[in-house]
Amino acid sequence: MFHFHSPWFALLLPLPFLVRGLLPAVSKEKQDEVAEIRFPAVHRLKNVFPASSAINKRSNSLFFSLLLLSWTLLIIALMQPEKVDQFRQVKNKGYDLMLAVDISASMQALDFSTSNTAISRLDVTKEVVGDFINGRQGDRLGLILFGQNAYLHVPLTLDAVSVNRMLHDAVPGMAGNATAIGDAIGMGVRTLRERPSGSRVFILLTDGEDNASSIPPLEAAKLAKQYGVRIYTIGIGKKGAVPYPNQLGGYSMVEVSMDEDLLKEIAEETGGQYFAATNKKMLASIYAKIDELEKSEANETQFLIREPFYRYPLGLSLLVLLSLTLSQLLHRRALYGS
Repeated sequence: MFHFHSPWFALLLPLPFLVRGLLPAVSKEKQDEVAEIRFPAVHRLKNVFPASSAINKRSNSLFFSLLLLSWTLLIIALMQPEKVDQFRQVKNKGYDLMLAVDISASMQALDFSTSNTAISRLDVTKEVVGDFINGRQGDRLGLILFGQNAYLHVPLTLDAVSVNRMLHDAVPGMAGNATAIGDAIGMGVRTLRERPSGSRVFILLTDGEDNASSIPPLEAAKLAKQYGVRIYTIGIGKKGAVPYPNQLGGYSMVEVSMDEDLLKEIAEETGGQYFAATNKKMLASIYAKIDELEKSEANETQFLIREPFYRYPLGLSLLVLLSLTLSQLLHRRALYGS
């Protein structure tokens, strides 16, 4: 859609005519006083050179027409012509879902492997959570990745495709090798607390124990409860000895532990639920629980993309003024010489 950002500048268009009309006219006596030499029979010269007089009139008329054109183009530039594309996000109902995914080094454990394929905990998390994300039409999704540190990787957005892509780009250990569950919850609460009540949902996926948080996980859970954030915790993987990749390209059996009691306490404190995910089917059971929650209504948002065109009339106006200036200089040089 094409329009002018400041159309009221059009009121300046008749300004030259108003100035010309308001300025006092120069009387004939005043003209005589200014003249140094007065030829008493100037009308005879005009009769002798009628063509020259007509040329001067046409030249003056062209000069003032071009000057008026330059002024008009300048006013159009001040009015800021622009093309505006409007994108409107309509009101819709959905959850505000913040996903916190553990990417500590222990997520490389291969206890989800089959006889033919080596599958790590993070691989199965990406697959199952990716399906979960793709099924969340109309929900606002965010992504926190945490290990020793917690990072808001994707703020709340309706763009599920981007969230899924960012999740699949994560690699184990990129946020540190330890596990900071409390910090991840605290970051999620800080993001969700501004959203409408009744739809604030936090889903925590981890395979270990909290050993690096600056905020104790239960204190963070109490803060979540205060802001009405419901936390669902998912313990990924098995406890005990699990296969773990080694530097030789094979794997070794490594003893791992998971603080399931902590995850259950976090969920119970906030009115959520704990899920033990030792296989893909168990992970999918979270869908039914979340669908029981009340959806909130998002506000309508309108985005405007402006493409300005003021530079074109401004450039033409300056070009006309430059042409008039050069023509006047050439005319003076032709009359009086260099």
